[in-house]
Amino acid sequence: MKKPLSLYWKCQLIGWSVASLYWTLMGYIGSNFSVILAIIHFFGDLLIYIVPTHFFRNFSVKHRWHTLQPRPLLIRIIPAVFLLGLVFMALTISKTYLIRWWFEYDFSESFQHYARNAWLTTFATGVRLMSIWVLAYYLYHYAQREITATKENARLAIIAKDAQLDHLAAQLNPHFFFNSLNNIKALVFENPHQARRAIDLLSDLLRTSLYNRDSVLISVQEEMALINDYLELEKMRFEKRLQTVIDVEEKLSKALILPLSIQTLVENAIKHGIAQRKSGGTIHIKIEQKGDFIQATIQNPGKLKMERSQGLGIKNLTERLQLQFNGKATFHLAEQSDDTVLATIITPLT
Repeated sequence: MKKPLSLYWKCQLIGWSVASLYWTLMGYIGSNFSVILAIIHFFGDLLIYIVPTHFFRNFSVKHRWHTLQPRPLLIRIIPAVFLLGLVFMALTISKTYLIRWWFEYDFSESFQHYARNAWLTTFATGVRLMSIWVLAYYLYHYAQREITATKENARLAIIAKDAQLDHLAAQLNPHFFFNSLNNIKALVFENPHQARRAIDLLSDLLRTSLYNRDSVLISVQEEMALINDYLELEKMRFEKRLQTVIDVEEKLSKALILPLSIQTLVENAIKHGIAQRKSGGTIHIKIEQKGDFIQATIQNPGKLKMERSQGLGIKNLTERLQLQFNGKATFHLAEQSDDTVLATIITPLT
């Protein structure tokens, strides 16, 4: 298969063809227009203008001018434009003189006289055209460099984001499962039947966690199934000291949220609320839609202590929310006037 023409050569051919056709049009509007001379001038223009610009392009690539910053680049291309203008002038005057000398029988002007009359206008035209060519060439490379840099930065940001999320998940899961294992340990001798049930629940929790490890988001229904298993596990330890009230809007069952986000707060409520009170208490879980957002609130009896607001679970949850939703999610933990603590997560509805 033939290798397709590169963008560079397409631009070279199209650009200089357009310029040459413009000069042909000017000749057609004028007098003594000849189709044969127009064709000769057209192909002559393509040859004599592509050669010096292509040579300049190879020189630029060899010395990596296209990688320079604007200031050092300008220092190099300004004199280069004038040099290309001189080359343009010399080639154009030579080409035009030879064609006239060969095809116009009554043309007898000397080359020196012809060049002296035409050099200034031709040089100005050459500088103008070469400036356009050089600027277009380097602007293209600058745009490509910016696009490449943007893509690379985006790719690195995604890699860093995924790595950080994996790191946070690795911190979070052991924290959750080790607590559950301690609960089972306490039940082994006291209530073997409940211990077996607890092992089944933990097995389900482990299976869910392993299969959903690569899931960036999970449904509210899946998160609540995990929470229900976890709460059943914890109720074996706290018995009547742990009561729950769960209110989830049915239309949100398929809505997507961050895995282990609500579960982390439920675990936190038990650890710092229920476990610290002899009488225990009730944990209220509510998930509802607020405009274009999902609001999840977890309320439990107790006081808000510094170690709770700055614990590993809360820190991880906050970072994961920011990473996943790019600042569009919020988390708030506050102590209420009725001796309760209210945790609120607000995430975009997806």
